[in-house]
Amino acid sequence: MHSPFENRIRACKRRLERTDAALLVCFPSPNLTYLTGFEESPSERHLLLFVPQTGDPVFVAPAMYEQQLAGLPLGDPPLELRLWDDDDDPVDLIDTVLEEIVDRNGFEEKLGRGEFEDSQDERGRGEFEGSRDEREAASAGDSAPSILVDDRLWATFTHDLRECVPNATFGLASTVLEDLRIRKDEIELEALRRAGTIADRVSLEVRSRGEDLVGTTEAELASEIERLLATSGGGEPSFTTIVASGPNGARPHHHSGDRAIEPGDPIVLDFGAFVAADLEAGTGRYPGDQTRTMVVGEPSPEYERVHETVLSAQKAAIDAVEPGVAAGAIDRAARSVIEDAGYGDAFVHRTGHGVGLEVHEPPYIVDGNDRELEPGMVFSVEPGIYLEGEFGVRIEDLVVVTEGGAERLNDSPRGWETGGRRR
Repeated sequence: MHSPFENRIRACKRRLERTDAALLVCFPSPNLTYLTGFEESPSERHLLLFVPQTGDPVFVAPAMYEQQLAGLPLGDPPLELRLWDDDDDPVDLIDTVLEEIVDRNGFEEKLGRGEFEDSQDERGRGEFEGSRDEREAASAGDSAPSILVDDRLWATFTHDLRECVPNATFGLASTVLEDLRIRKDEIELEALRRAGTIADRVSLEVRSRGEDLVGTTEAELASEIERLLATSGGGEPSFTTIVASGPNGARPHHHSGDRAIEPGDPIVLDFGAFVAADLEAGTGRYPGDQTRTMVVGEPSPEYERVHETVLSAQKAAIDAVEPGVAAGAIDRAARSVIEDAGYGDAFVHRTGHGVGLEVHEPPYIVDGNDRELEPGMVFSVEPGIYLEGEFGVRIEDLVVVTEGGAERLNDSPRGWETGGRRR
């Protein structure tokens, strides 16, 4: 039985073949974690995964990572490791690995390795001479780039690859990986459901405190929410917790500060925590992301109208979710409710964003996005209304597209009531 990562690499290689790309290169990023289960922060050291269209993947890495990488669940035989020491030049090793990939797979034409070598100028640059238009015309016949690099690959590493294969064409790894990552498998969905349950528990706990929240500062409540996320089973926060009280709620990404919560204040609470997926020896952390807007005491009549409008907009958007519907149509479903209520100018952001290994990833739920929804896609639905100098309201749940519609991954109350009152 293959591990999830073996299956993902196989799917990646099939897509490389479809796009006629010779090679995909990843470095420490969500893409690397998705393909291998290895999670690390980028650094100045060359740590690169080479996935050729045919043949086995190769990991070029500092020798200090040998034990960590050797334990990855990537099949038998295990992933080929090519290690370098700090007193080595890693580019020499990368050059050797690329040469071996070319020899193994016959990618001379796709990678352009060795062509136009005599055209390098005195600066040692590998691209042939000529104007920008001439260079673009020379590559116009290519149906797809030959090397796809991680979308976040640092410029210095891209430069080193270009030095090794000076005449190759380059594109982005998302060309093949976005379609794989955008549909979550059952292991990923289980993790996202757990993250949603943890956020629900914390939401209920904060809501239950009611008037005890009066006098607490935004920063104090944010810290308390993060403590509750941890004690409820979550890992590190998915993002900087937002507590925005009173007029601060009119800023969608307000940074929690020293303002104390007052009676009657609307409070926007946006938070979540990562949880680890059950991926055996590999890793993969998936985030919770939930927003509720509560009031300590009694709200103003306008606040109640605004809150009801946002709640209706969210329901309309989620009711519109089903396979085959364009992502932009979900945004329009929410936006039309808010516009009809007269608050169109106060809805200042898209309706949602995809969620997976990253808190923000495709699909983006924004007007104009024609990407059709498919089962397994997960994204937020979070309409909001923001009245400058007064208050803001945002209500957010994560949903997964199912064969027949949408499944909410959050189930805590969405009303404004706190204390013993529920809605």
